[in-house]
Amino acid sequence: MTRPLIIDNARIVDPASGTDQLGAVLIEDGRISDLVLGGPAGVPDNAEVINAGGLILSPGLIDMRVFVGEPGKEYRETLASAGAAAVAGGVTSFVMMPDTTPTVDDGALVDFLIRRAEVQSPARVLPAAAITKGLAGKEITEFGLLREAGAVCLTDGAQSIQSASLLRSAMGYAANFDMPIVHHVAEAGLVGDGVMNEGLFATVLGLKGIPREAETIPLARDLQLAALTKVRYHAAQVSTAGSAALLDAAKTRNPSVSAGISINNLCLNENDIGRYRTFFKLSPPLRTEDDRQAMVEALKAGIIDTIHSDHDPQDSEVKRQPFAEASNGAIGLETLLAAALRLVHSGDVDLSTVLRAMTVRPAEILGLDTGRIARGAPADLILIDLDYPWQVTEKTIRSRSRNTSFEGARMQGKVIRTLVGGRTVFIDEA
Repeated sequence: MTRPLIIDNARIVDPASGTDQLGAVLIEDGRISDLVLGGPAGVPDNAEVINAGGLILSPGLIDMRVFVGEPGKEYRETLASAGAAAVAGGVTSFVMMPDTTPTVDDGALVDFLIRRAEVQSPARVLPAAAITKGLAGKEITEFGLLREAGAVCLTDGAQSIQSASLLRSAMGYAANFDMPIVHHVAEAGLVGDGVMNEGLFATVLGLKGIPREAETIPLARDLQLAALTKVRYHAAQVSTAGSAALLDAAKTRNPSVSAGISINNLCLNENDIGRYRTFFKLSPPLRTEDDRQAMVEALKAGIIDTIHSDHDPQDSEVKRQPFAEASNGAIGLETLLAAALRLVHSGDVDLSTVLRAMTVRPAEILGLDTGRIARGAPADLILIDLDYPWQVTEKTIRSRSRNTSFEGARMQGKVIRTLVGGRTVFIDEA
């Protein structure tokens, strides 16, 4: 039993209930036991009190796409370092992709990761299990055993299943277990050896491009298969206006469809690559400014459901290469919220919409009881100073890797305190 905790004088912003007003939250035994809006709260005996000073109190963020090196590539990232980076960025729960060595395609490994994360990580780690064995796209894994072990969803991570027949079987199998399929949409033949968005800028740089159709063609296939099998389907990350149009049409017929977007594709465009800056080599690639604007509009319209970091730590040896030879990926746990707040400060998207895409909506898709400020909910909470100015610097990064797309970027808005299960796991000391 721990002391009761009150967070008082906070601007409570809870997208799940539409709340946005001053109030206080009482936390007991790791859960929210009471919520008082519009005035001061009574203080129970022996309670600890945190005066928020008018800062925003939000549900902790839920990041649906995080790659971790452990097991197999701990030099890139461990559960401990990923957890430290997560809570510093306000992420209280993250879905760990199965792209590890060995692949997370066995129930015993899911169980191992859950147990190890409980000891090592200050954030909640939610293992995702592979759809196919070894992420090879050939043989389906044992979904029932993976679900029983604690996997929250099924995905082949950075890999895209090319066989429509195999994907149909996987979707039908997943529907039987009521598990969401989270799929990265990329047509391998069209991606080929492309390294950035196909267009004039790629031509100027002398780099091979990836057409938008490499995303829209497999997405159209996936949406039809999802309707056929009645599976809960989540397009892992989309980046083009064409994808938004396909999703808009599909959602009118199939409410079980959802989609996510990387914060990179929401805030950056192909011009940021500049003179072959490999930290901007991503999958899907950064698209045109018109596509980015279309993604912002899709988020506002509810066509895009979630925003994630696509945190993918890579060491300097594989990133400091010629652009065409460098590996894809950028870290993003620590900058996810601050980068998303750029859209709020610019007036493009309101605060509730941005937070909804990183709190209650991921929780709904994954079937979690987090992502909201309500009586009985886990006390996974963050205090945000919406106007706090800061700069992303390599020396302050908590991840083991340094491949951020926002190096040197000036941000406005920062997490001041993070609580997981009612316990403070991060306080900003800058």
